Amino acid sequence: MRIVVTGGAGFIGSCFLWQLNQKGISDIIVVDHLGENEKWKNLVGKQFEDYLEKDPFLKQLTTGQFGDTIDAIVHMGACSSTTETDASYLMQNNYRYSKKLAQWALALGKRFIYASSAATYGIGEHGYSDDDTVAPLLKPLNMYGYSKHAFDLWLIKNNFHSRCAGIKFFNVFG
Repeated sequence: MRIVVTGGAGFIGSCFLWQLNQKGISDIIVVDHLGENEKWKNLVGKQFEDYLEKDPFLKQLTTGQFGDTIDAIVHMGACSSTTETDASYLMQNNYRYSKKLAQWALALGKRFIYASSAATYGIGEHGYSDDDTVAPLLKPLNMYGYSKHAFDLWLIKNNFHSRCAGIKFFNVFG
């Protein structure tokens, strides 16, 4: 089974990568954007087949260069800064990129697991339910939460939510 882990050099993605390795799985493509920080250190000691930057990976994926060799996408990659103010960047990175990955996986019947966020709940006036009838009522408090919420709503609107697994992470800093 070949698995793609986006955000694989981030904290959560690298922990997921470690867990896969513990289960003897190393047929993994790690996708991320390392930039000029030190998150590359999260990959040290992990086993994976290849590393690709996020934009070249998406191009290869959508042009069919992987063929039918990918079995699942675990999409942990996103800008997770709750203080990011560039709304266009967040929508491109957290919403549109996620849509493209999901569209590819769903069209080919591949597993798609993705990171949503508890930031989608807003102040919690509608509780913390993931009931699909509650989701449209939620009002995120920051642009990060909105970008994640937009993707959740897109899945629901297109009736894809039952074919994916979303995980809402809580950020103690945001």
